[in-house]
Amino acid sequence: MDAIVKFLEKHQPLFDKISRNIYLVAIKDGFLSNMPIVLFSSLFLLLSTLPAYVGITLPSEVLDFFNKIYAYTMGLLGIMVAGTTASSLAMSMNRRMPSGKSLNPTSCMVCAMCGMLLLSVTNDVVSIGGADTSVFETGYMGTKGFLAAFVAAFLTVNIYKVCISHNVTIKLPKEVPGSIAQSWYRQDSFAN
Repeated sequence: MDAIVKFLEKHQPLFDKISRNIYLVAIKDGFLSNMPIVLFSSLFLLLSTLPAYVGITLPSEVLDFFNKIYAYTMGLLGIMVAGTTASSLAMSMNRRMPSGKSLNPTSCMVCAMCGMLLLSVTNDVVSIGGADTSVFETGYMGTKGFLAAFVAAFLTVNIYKVCISHNVTIKLPKEVPGSIAQSWYRQDSFAN
């Protein structure tokens, strides 16, 4: 045990530097923000599997309902992590931006979620009832798509940062309400 403590004390500056990395902090915050989804989803997974272990057989409709809730919540976790990771990263980058320029965390969140969908969802055509129907494969929108979620979050925020840093904005007329204009302007530009 003493050897582990000495090793940790010896490398403390390295661990401090790693813990201050804004990308790793954003990943951590992105996961922690979505813990309610994981807990809620896990509750329904327990409700669908635990009764069988104690000899209780639930009706198939109830099991289908519990499994549907689990699939719809955990099946969207990747998209949610992309959004919360991007929001956290945008807030961290705002602390490093020059005064008068800042990223809108909500816009970064929404754009990262859309980017995640572009990276992870594939389109397919299947025959349903004799008619060809366009569907999309959702397998990577959940936990299987975490890599795409991080790529989408990091790219979105960094592209947004470059645009804000170089004043690449869309100018809207003054008649446009501030809540709509906020998506296109720097946050401070409509405060005047």
